[in-house]
Amino acid sequence: MIRIKARAPTGRAVVLPTLWGALAVGYKLGCPLAQQDGIGARIVTSAVFFAVGTGLICRVRRALLRELRFARRAARAAQNVVLRPLPPRLDGIDVAAAQLSADRGASVGGDLYEAIATEHGVRVVMGDVRGHGLAALGTVAALLGSFREAVHDEPELDRVLRRLDRALARHLRERARAEHPANGPADLDNPVAEEFVTVLLLEIARDGELRVLNCGHPWPYMLRDTRVEQLTRGEPLPPLGPFPLPAELEADRCGRLLPGESLVLFTDGVEDARDARGRFFSLARSLTEAVRKHPVTPQAVLRTVFTALLDHTGGTPDDDVALLVLCNGRGRRPGARGEDVGGSAARGCQAPTHPQPTTHR
Repeated sequence: MIRIKARAPTGRAVVLPTLWGALAVGYKLGCPLAQQDGIGARIVTSAVFFAVGTGLICRVRRALLRELRFARRAARAAQNVVLRPLPPRLDGIDVAAAQLSADRGASVGGDLYEAIATEHGVRVVMGDVRGHGLAALGTVAALLGSFREAVHDEPELDRVLRRLDRALARHLRERARAEHPANGPADLDNPVAEEFVTVLLLEIARDGELRVLNCGHPWPYMLRDTRVEQLTRGEPLPPLGPFPLPAELEADRCGRLLPGESLVLFTDGVEDARDARGRFFSLARSLTEAVRKHPVTPQAVLRTVFTALLDHTGGTPDDDVALLVLCNGRGRRPGARGEDVGGSAARGCQAPTHPQPTTHR
């Protein structure tokens, strides 16, 4: 659990306002001018108290701004620990991600994503915790911690999902006991029991084969040349939390991600975003605009989508937003300029500069 310790007030922060207050009281009680009833004396007295009040207000304002800057730095540090920056390339897959919190001034939210290269392929998770802001950060940390271990330990994607489900259940039980210690076992009527997380698990094999498990999450989009297609395989499973996973669980095979093709994973805050007239944001239209530009890099896709999204919402989306773009950069001959050991860009898919999970404000 991440705890942020509040800083104690410094001696200067306490002494200066006290001195200003003592100065105003001393003037009122000890200065002969303050005892007079003339208009000039009243003007001087008012000016003294106005100056003292203005000084106190400015002092309090500066203190609040310092605390706000401290809280934002702590939130950014928490984000970098929990939702750590992704590398620009994983085993030949070019990667870029971005996240935006719905809480004004917050750097973290209820969205989660991670991509890890394993011996089983590049494994990716995209999820959305019910709620947003710092309240959802504990759930995000529990799920990502479990995912980062399970993807290396479990050969099958369904077993990774079961590990996430157990981690979420354990986290919610511990949270219920912490919030209501007198209740003993977790109370089913507790709001914690109603928490849920939508999750999309994705595996990209060395040959580009895609395997997906979807628990109530939006299906990703596939970018093929100038075409934008949604990768759908029937009804998804229920979100993690309220319902147990089925006894028989098998990942869907969704074809292959060929060199130069991209996948765009996102949370529902993207397509649920509305403008001032209540119209929903069209992610498909924004992606269609992105593939018209060349080269089609993950960073270019993120820039196009976020620019359109912020323009659509006036810069204030109502829900957390996260996007993750994966481009198959394999296929160039080994030893070509700019090639890494896992492959390089092909068919217009180029390696981006070092992408960070960026908070757009």
